[in-house]
Amino acid sequence: MLAPVNAPNPLGLLAELTHRCPLGCPYCSNPLELDKRDGELDAANWARVFREAAALGVLQVHLSGGEPGARRDLVEITKAARDAGLYSNLITSAVGITPATLAKLSEAGLDHVQISIQDSEQESADHIAGYKGASARKRALAVEVVKLRLPLTINMVVHRANIARVSDMVDLALSLGAGRVEIAHVQYYGWALKNRAALMPTREQVETAVAEVEALRERHHGRIVIDAVVPDYYARFPKPCVGGWGRRSINVTPAGRVLPCHAAEVIPGLEFWNVREHSLQDIWQNSPAFQAFRGTDWMQEPCRACPQREKDFGGCRCQAFLITGDARAADPVCHLSPHHARIQELANVRVDEPYAYRG
Repeated sequence: MLAPVNAPNPLGLLAELTHRCPLGCPYCSNPLELDKRDGELDAANWARVFREAAALGVLQVHLSGGEPGARRDLVEITKAARDAGLYSNLITSAVGITPATLAKLSEAGLDHVQISIQDSEQESADHIAGYKGASARKRALAVEVVKLRLPLTINMVVHRANIARVSDMVDLALSLGAGRVEIAHVQYYGWALKNRAALMPTREQVETAVAEVEALRERHHGRIVIDAVVPDYYARFPKPCVGGWGRRSINVTPAGRVLPCHAAEVIPGLEFWNVREHSLQDIWQNSPAFQAFRGTDWMQEPCRACPQREKDFGGCRCQAFLITGDARAADPVCHLSPHHARIQELANVRVDEPYAYRG
């Protein structure tokens, strides 16, 4: 047993209000076994979680899902975030949020809206989402967001079917009035892992897209902020898992389990405490799951002796487990990992087959 490791105060809270969603995106990072509606935290519990988060040092809350618009009490929950003094960001598919609901959310204190798009071409976008008419509804809600003068971010999840249209998707974000665009290559957890071979781009596609993003940043400097990262399977170094396991971020599931990251439940043997039974501060400081990979004492070689260990913290624990079967192993993304060749092998596995849509 390792000694408990203290951590700085967390900055962000991902509040997964529900796993319900009208879309079936094949890259969804939610678990294959979704939390049921009758087990979701009610608005009063979320309000308490927000107060405890603010007391712990959290500055912003991301209201997410599934689709948070599936919650009939979303306005009440949003007001609770404002009352707790948190900056609130609604992460939405835009399907299920009406203009009237959006106006009420704005009045309740919502600070920011993030809308996902699946492609710049509407037919392709609807196919990827598994929902006919989704693209049109996204564009329509984005117009309403701008009308209310709420800051708008467009999120685009990039994979083999749309990676050639990165520039077109940025142009779409600009036309919708977004101040920021997030180019998020697929992360292979949950449903995305199930569809990995159908989603995986080629190295040539990735290199072209990376160069294109740099050109777009220069072309649109001062007009829109473009955030993007190299996809894991084509990187040489791992990214720090949400700023380091149990260091900067908290994730609360619809049923109230508290995770260091959204995918942490894929690692067997971890004990996740619930906000119904523990305070957020107690969970952050003392829960076995948060202590499991906090700091560096748990590391194996080559991470233990690596000068980057306080920067990337060994990379992603979930990815390490899913690829190697050992959550303590070096993230196989790292070129120094003894398992790096396995990542390269998987990146070369591509099939053209129908998506397994999220249930």
